[in-house]
Amino acid sequence: MASDNREPILVIDYGVGNLGSVANMLKKVGAKNVILTSDPEKIANAKKLLLPGVGSFDHGIGKLNNLGISDSLRFISSKKGVSLMGICLGMQLLTEGSEEGDKAGLGLVKGVTKKFLERKDLRVPHMGWNIATPMKASFLTKGLPNESRFYFVHSYYVSCENSQDVLCTTNYGGEFVSAFQSGNIIGCQFHPEKSHRFGMQLFKNFVDA
Repeated sequence: MASDNREPILVIDYGVGNLGSVANMLKKVGAKNVILTSDPEKIANAKKLLLPGVGSFDHGIGKLNNLGISDSLRFISSKKGVSLMGICLGMQLLTEGSEEGDKAGLGLVKGVTKKFLERKDLRVPHMGWNIATPMKASFLTKGLPNESRFYFVHSYYVSCENSQDVLCTTNYGGEFVSAFQSGNIIGCQFHPEKSHRFGMQLFKNFVDA
């Protein structure tokens, strides 16, 4: 059973997206101390961090750069005992770059963010519930069935350079990476905070780890 002396969870506030629902879900699954912050020093010294986000790639990475958060995230990424999870745009910002913009990403995971190709039979953005199928064992997917359903809203997806980084895949006009895990760096394209019991289980695993 997890101790009540667990590390605080920092939700990075860089002015991109509604962080309230993320914080509320974390508290609902047992997080005792959830801190919303844009302080680079606090971020550099944290042990558990969430990087949510919606909107465009260049706007998001620009905000992180301007606030001095990018350097803090690169600093902590190599530290032992640290977990960093990006959600939706936050996942994409962890990559090396995006077809959506010109700016470099954080580069914490080898891969790039690509746009879904629009077709007559494929609506973009990908919006709604879909299945995320685990591709490897991870503490993050513990207790989740193979056909867990999560809520998606996105026009871009991550293409990982290393297949061993792929945590979950989802089918939308073909298979795409819906979650990755590279060491202590995690990304989820879906929104756990909007995904009811499946999202709650995933967040609980993150909180309890």
